[in-house]
Amino acid sequence: MGNLLDDARLIASRDPAAKSTLEVILLYPGFHALVYHKAARWFYKKKRFFIARFISQFARLLTGIEIHPGAKIGRGLFIDHGMGVVIGESAEIGDNCTIYHGVTLGGTGKDKGAKRHPTVGNNVLIGAGAKVLGPFKIGDNSTIGANTFVAFEVEPYSTVVGVKGRTVKKGDKRVVSPSESLDQIHMPDPISQEICRLESRLSHIEQNCRITGEESLCAKRKTGDRKGGNNDNEGDAVNAGADDNK
Repeated sequence: MGNLLDDARLIASRDPAAKSTLEVILLYPGFHALVYHKAARWFYKKKRFFIARFISQFARLLTGIEIHPGAKIGRGLFIDHGMGVVIGESAEIGDNCTIYHGVTLGGTGKDKGAKRHPTVGNNVLIGAGAKVLGPFKIGDNSTIGANTFVAFEVEPYSTVVGVKGRTVKKGDKRVVSPSESLDQIHMPDPISQEICRLESRLSHIEQNCRITGEESLCAKRKTGDRKGGNNDNEGDAVNAGADDNK
């Protein structure tokens, strides 16, 4: 019970909308999901799988958050809003992480008992609607942008955005961890950057084409001038010959 109270205090300290720890305990579905998960997890470890799943499904009905009893969750997890969050059986979440609504920590493959779901490190922020699939590690202090699809290993202190996800920052060590700053908007946009690079390259190609075209036109004019000069000389020679015959 002490750990749950600590979780409630951590959530209250990280959510600017929370007015008190009591509000978190009574009104936050993300906290309620953690309470139910601890009970379900206890039965799961005792191999009372049906009871464990019954509790987790009941919690899903009440909170809109589905956490499999087999998932391992560290202290201080903050599930903000929470509706539509799915955390799979072999998923692992470290300490002081923040997960927004619509996030899926899903698995791949059908091997029972195998590691099929992601492992999330400490102090990780996963934005709304992000999908992390497969037995990959999300490194400590990393940020997964909203609606990002991740199916690969993410190094610590990284920022991943886009569909399919691209790592746009590495080794970005910050004073405040992303799970505490809750910053979901100040991230590079790889698509915009790629468009800018393409526009710059296109402009360079157009400039080269203009230069090449102008050089070609000048060359044609010079060739035409030379031909015109030769024709004039030939005409003078013909006229001179005609005068001699006269």
